[in-house]
Amino acid sequence: MRKMTAENSRKICRGRTPNGQPNPIDIHVGNRIRLRRTLLGLSQEKLASMLGLTFQQVQKYEKGMNRVGASRLWDISKVLEAPISFFYEDMDKDVANQSPRSFSISDDNKIYLEEETTDFASDPMSRQETIELVKAYYKIPNRKAAKHLFELIVALSKTVYSNEDDDE
Repeated sequence: MRKMTAENSRKICRGRTPNGQPNPIDIHVGNRIRLRRTLLGLSQEKLASMLGLTFQQVQKYEKGMNRVGASRLWDISKVLEAPISFFYEDMDKDVANQSPRSFSISDDNKIYLEEETTDFASDPMSRQETIELVKAYYKIPNRKAAKHLFELIVALSKTVYSNEDDDE
């Protein structure tokens, strides 16, 4: 049996929080993979097949249990037709400050790691309504009609209504 040293401990916990939990950044990236996969209507099995993986591996990526390496994230971004930056968008400030590097540097240097804050609760991409809307939009067989619908939605979003017009 191998003796547990500080170096071995770091290797075992590499990328995880000090208490051994998956890193919040890995969880965020996994959630974004799941979001994009869902928006495209792909199952974990289909995505896994497209990547040459098992669905269990995709499941682990989506839960943040396994970290997604750079080359794998490149493949995922190509298969899911999303820029790599998509997987890091809308990251909460507290999550962004949980990078593995933040656990090994002094508090004085942590100011350089801080990111702008994003309010997850106000993020429309985290709402089920958004996912359903996007899925429905891509199911419209007449792409010209879909484009007109898109233009209508954009125009309506720029229109200011008074509270009297709200149906809620």
